Amino acid sequence: MAEEKTFPMTAEGRDKLQAEVEDLITRQRPEITKRIQIARSYGDLSENSEYQSAKDEQAFVEGRIVTLRKMIENAEIISADDSAADEVAMGKTVTFQELPDEEPETYTIVGSVEADPLSGKISNESPMANALIGKRQGETVKVPLPNGVDIEVKILKVETAK
Repeated sequence: MAEEKTFPMTAEGRDKLQAEVEDLITRQRPEITKRIQIARSYGDLSENSEYQSAKDEQAFVEGRIVTLRKMIENAEIISADDSAADEVAMGKTVTFQELPDEEPETYTIVGSVEADPLSGKISNESPMANALIGKRQGETVKVPLPNGVDIEVKILKVETAK
């Protein structure tokens, strides 16, 4: 039998997924069911766009519940405590500066499930995180970018994510 894919994530990331599942089950699912019942009362279902829209949304929500449950079930909880204090690892926040003189940037490295660059969370699978993981504060690291160009960054600070 094929081995289940694991989803590396922080405990916080798993808790967010669990909260989303709870919201889908306790709030969104009943709302959609109610909309389907109301749309059914309009009669002919073959030309009933409200009914079709609600059924489509119901299929999406049910699919999302299955997907999230699988991710939670196969979550591999990563703890920043498993690495040295000054070592870049999943669950840690790293501040680095692109050399020679760019502004410092700060990101928390998380599993791909939790990644949200606009919120300062980058995936452990991203080129930047991939190059930084295992390196230490003070090191200069060459980061290969998808466009074939390499950049150099200096790790200014590594801390356990809050």
